Amino acid sequence: MTGLVIGGLLAILIVYVLLTSVRVVDQQSAWIIERLGRFERVAYGGLQILTPFIDSVRAMVDLREVAATIAEQDCITKDNVMVHVDGILYYKVVDAERATYGISNLRFAIEQLAQTTLRSEIGKIELDHTFEERAHINANVVTEIDKASEAWGVKVFRYEIKTIRPPADILEAMEKQMRAEREKRAAVLQSEGERAAAINRSEGLRESVINRAEGEKQQLIKESEGKASAIRAVALATAEGIRAVAEAISGPGGFEAVQYRVASDYIAQFGNLAKDTNTLILPANMADMAGMIATAMSVIRHPDGGGDAHAKAAGEAKSLDAGMTPAAPLAPPAPDKR
Repeated sequence: MTGLVIGGLLAILIVYVLLTSVRVVDQQSAWIIERLGRFERVAYGGLQILTPFIDSVRAMVDLREVAATIAEQDCITKDNVMVHVDGILYYKVVDAERATYGISNLRFAIEQLAQTTLRSEIGKIELDHTFEERAHINANVVTEIDKASEAWGVKVFRYEIKTIRPPADILEAMEKQMRAEREKRAAVLQSEGERAAAINRSEGLRESVINRAEGEKQQLIKESEGKASAIRAVALATAEGIRAVAEAISGPGGFEAVQYRVASDYIAQFGNLAKDTNTLILPANMADMAGMIATAMSVIRHPDGGGDAHAKAAGEAKSLDAGMTPAAPLAPPAPDKR
């Protein structure tokens, strides 16, 4: 009976030794093994053999990346505005020994360090820049936390701000400011559109005036060219007529024809006096008809005789005058017997 008891105890001891000495470590996990209370080694994923009653597992460290939520906190900006900010931090244990012996509560230390660093970064910028400087804030928080947690065997990868929530009155003022900015941009765009339209209209009017003036200029040029052509044609025709008359005069019987034409035109025009109006223009030597005809013919020189032609014309005019009877003087009007 005693042997059975001893055998049972030995069996239980053997099972206990097997359970405590042969261990399986999970992937992406690290066990801190201590021997008699002192650090012995780090056991990574796989089958691990421990010395019974001597080795013990001090801690089991997760080597996977951790996403830690940073609780919302109140931060004061550079322009003394309180905002509520929260975020999320991504980190990973890269040294299980330092993560176990370097800090008592690694997660709590990381979260507190992230909160204090975030408050420090928010205090460096003004409220208007907190929304547009998120990337800069995140990068600075990661740099500061990674530098401080290096002794803990932790590698910080990134930090992301989830929410920046200003107070209600600040939100209302920001909405008014944004509304005013939108109205200002709308007014500026409208004024620029009106300015561009006015410029386009003025340029169109200018082009129209220039085109009209150019058209009038071309019209005047064409009209002047037409008038010049007409004057030139008339002058050429007149010259041709004068040339033809000169040729006719220089021919046989031409000079006598001119004398006859001058005398007939003079008599015809003298007969038209006082037909259209009551005004009479009479020559001083009206009775000396031959002398007037001789004077009219004195401007014409026969190509053959010169001065003889003048004397001959004067003689012909006197003979013509001899055959004419002088006109009777006009009787004065009878007096009114009434």
